[in-house]
Amino acid sequence: MTSDSPTIHVIDDDDAMRASLAFLLESAGLTCRTYASAPDFLTHCAQAEIGCVITDVRMPEMGGLQLVAELKARNFRLPVIVITGHGDVPLAVEAMKNGVVDFIEKPFDDELLLGAIQRAMTLAPPDAPRNEAAAGFAALLASLSPRETEVLRGVVDGKPNKVIAFELGISPRTVEVYRANVMTKTGAHSLSELVRMALVADF
Repeated sequence: MTSDSPTIHVIDDDDAMRASLAFLLESAGLTCRTYASAPDFLTHCAQAEIGCVITDVRMPEMGGLQLVAELKARNFRLPVIVITGHGDVPLAVEAMKNGVVDFIEKPFDDELLLGAIQRAMTLAPPDAPRNEAAAGFAALLASLSPRETEVLRGVVDGKPNKVIAFELGISPRTVEVYRANVMTKTGAHSLSELVRMALVADF
């Protein structure tokens, strides 16, 4: 691997998932390296200069959130995408609050993951000025109704629909409707994009 060759680093304890992701990425013309655990990746991450990291949220030895915290402590600059099961969305939201650029829910479409990788590698550095983006997102969020705002706050807090519904005294189905309205009004194409908007805008 040359220093100017982007590499996608895949970390997952599931052998089949690692093989599947490696095949997908290499078929798309991307250079890929796989690791069976977060500690395995950490022993090699000094070599990771350009590209991005894809990691599962739940893994033995060291989970995705612990890995993100360790990378942050090491001032590791590559963007990180986390892969999560449906029930792990609150963990994924927490990961985004700690600097993860995107999260993908299983099962996922191949093009969705490839699109997330492309976006991750073209994002501005984490410390780049965000005032313009923050102002734009804040204006979009200001257009939400009071109930839509309450639902969005629950989502950003990583709460499942059932919990949001219980706290607001409405049905889970109604929460889904409000979430769909929020996605439409903000123009967000995914839950991770919506959460990112809210975080950038200090919602």
